[in-house]
Amino acid sequence: MTAAAAGPGGCGGRAAFFDVDETLIGIKSMFDFLEFYLERRGEPPATYRRLAAELHAMAAAGRPRREVNRQYYRFYAGHSASGLARLGREWFGRRLAAGGLFTAEPAARLAAHVRGGDFVMLLSGSFSACLDPIADHLGAHAALGTRPLIRGGDLTGEVLTPMIGPVKGRAARAAMAVGGLDPAVCAAYGDHSSDLDLLRSVARPVVVGDDPVLAEYVNRDGWERISAEPLTGELPAAAAITARYEAGAVADVPAQAAPVSLEA
Repeated sequence: MTAAAAGPGGCGGRAAFFDVDETLIGIKSMFDFLEFYLERRGEPPATYRRLAAELHAMAAAGRPRREVNRQYYRFYAGHSASGLARLGREWFGRRLAAGGLFTAEPAARLAAHVRGGDFVMLLSGSFSACLDPIADHLGAHAALGTRPLIRGGDLTGEVLTPMIGPVKGRAARAAMAVGGLDPAVCAAYGDHSSDLDLLRSVARPVVVGDDPVLAEYVNRDGWERISAEPLTGELPAAAAITARYEAGAVADVPAQAAPVSLEA
């Protein structure tokens, strides 16, 4: 699914924008998918550990998140876009079956927004191989992530603008402008200080979890904060939260597999 897959028109003038990793799901999808992808290619566990350590070292050295994001996608240079999409759905299916993938309150909120007729968009530094199956499962209207450049059906290893930091806020504002949506009645959900621009783009920011920078806004400006505790079961709280939403309450509160080819 892409941002063009379902536009914001006809959604009653409201939208909800969700960060994904550690907001809607309790894991970092890019790292988790990379480990799965390498395993399916028959790589030893040491390969994942080496590549993950390279990214962690860049972050620890103070390199900007957008640079770390770009480096991540260089690992996929020369690999089939359609093969990655196929493995993304396999990765998601396994993760979903294992349980505990989603965070309970944010996932229930998303369900409430969908049931309430809002336009729901996922925004993430991850890419479509991970985001599309998540969006499809949750019923989100669109998912916009970092877009790898593709030539001849294969990833080049480079990307367009990483969907990191202020870019998420710009994407949300663009979606609202194109769809004629009023930021005063829109919501956004994020877990990290890098989501600040996204959260500031709407009148109803919701902080997920305990990020210390975002906690300042919760304490000073009265931003809402919800738990990032994992979901167990099939969204048991969704029906109750949806009922509150439709009544106006929520709206008013700011096994080892064989190696596979990645050929299409």
